[in-house]
Amino acid sequence: MHFSALRLDVSDAATRHPYVLVIMQSEVERLLEARAKEVGVRLRRGAEVAGFTQNETGVTVELADGSRVRADYLVGCDGGRSIVRRRAGINFPGTPATMTALLGDVELAEPPAEDIFQERREHGSFSVLSFGPDWYRVLTNEFDHVAGRDEPTTLETLRKALLKIAGTDYGMHSPRWLSRHGDAARQADRYREGRVLLAGDAAHIHFPAGGQGLNTGMQDAVNLGWKLAAVVRGRAPDRLLDTYEAERHPVAARVLQNTRAQTALWRVDDHTSALRDVLGDLIGIDEVRLRFAGAVTATDIRYPVEGTDDLLGRRIPDLDIGHGRVYELLHHTRAVLLDLGGLPPLDAVVTGWADRVDLVRVRPAGGSDLGADAVLIRPDGHVAWVTRAGERPDLGALRTALTTWFGPPAVEMSDS
Repeated sequence: MHFSALRLDVSDAATRHPYVLVIMQSEVERLLEARAKEVGVRLRRGAEVAGFTQNETGVTVELADGSRVRADYLVGCDGGRSIVRRRAGINFPGTPATMTALLGDVELAEPPAEDIFQERREHGSFSVLSFGPDWYRVLTNEFDHVAGRDEPTTLETLRKALLKIAGTDYGMHSPRWLSRHGDAARQADRYREGRVLLAGDAAHIHFPAGGQGLNTGMQDAVNLGWKLAAVVRGRAPDRLLDTYEAERHPVAARVLQNTRAQTALWRVDDHTSALRDVLGDLIGIDEVRLRFAGAVTATDIRYPVEGTDDLLGRRIPDLDIGHGRVYELLHHTRAVLLDLGGLPPLDAVVTGWADRVDLVRVRPAGGSDLGADAVLIRPDGHVAWVTRAGERPDLGALRTALTTWFGPPAVEMSDS
């Protein structure tokens, strides 16, 4: 991986998949759409939102064709220029763009012999990456020009920028896709206004360094999705939705911070070059390298879950258990109380939440010891309660965690 094109070795990161998988966003969208249809989601293409009104029972969404949709809640995922955010009266403070980046998927008549990744030159930086047979992704970063909103993005625009920076256009032709972005960094001052919520680029925008934008938006959706489902189904109180902003707003704020730092480090003056040399040396220290890697990959996120154990709020590792893995237990989008130590009292406690929580008793496979006898895992994979190996489980804390995240029990349980 990289931090502002400074190499980050992640082969020893604490994950089952310590590598980068390059997969096109269009393919990610295709897979997600297919899965959504499998589970009964109704998709409406070309249904432009013109406005909405809300009251204590729901939201009426007005579409550009004059039709209306009534819903319990509205989640605006409509990008950096979100109509939903503006109509909700939610501010979007931050910093404006200071540079212009161009991206083109093109064919090259005279491609470079090897991939070029963020080569810095006098007039900016550029990349040329092979993305498949006969086509390449070309990127340019110009720090002496901020494009206007209505400025066109064409093959000639990209050619001119690459000629200025690299001195050649590598014979580019036949563009498949062209786009432009800057380093504007903004974040909604709140993620909720009544029954209206924000996620993805509608809640935060930044320079797309390290693929963090897609990851951050997807994790917004995963965090909000199970909570929204629980509230709509009447299984949890509306206040559960307030934890969405409490957990996700700080995450996006940190992404804005590190992407601002990365774009600053891409500049091509002598002072920035000196700073890059110093930071490059620091990244050679394992603790520094792994901290940067955890931030860029979002694998180090810890939500503010009550308690002091270091596992609380973190994503559960994908351990080998029994004849499978922990993450396979989350495919049903239900919470899991994972009993690794054979604790009899857990049966009596979890019964009141059996319609929302699966009690799973397994033994970790060799070399996969978590150091815990039991963990309560939310549907998004984050730990809400833990009892360490050999300790007496705090069943009162377990009941509190179950009630906090999944609402009151379906049947009142005794303290026995």
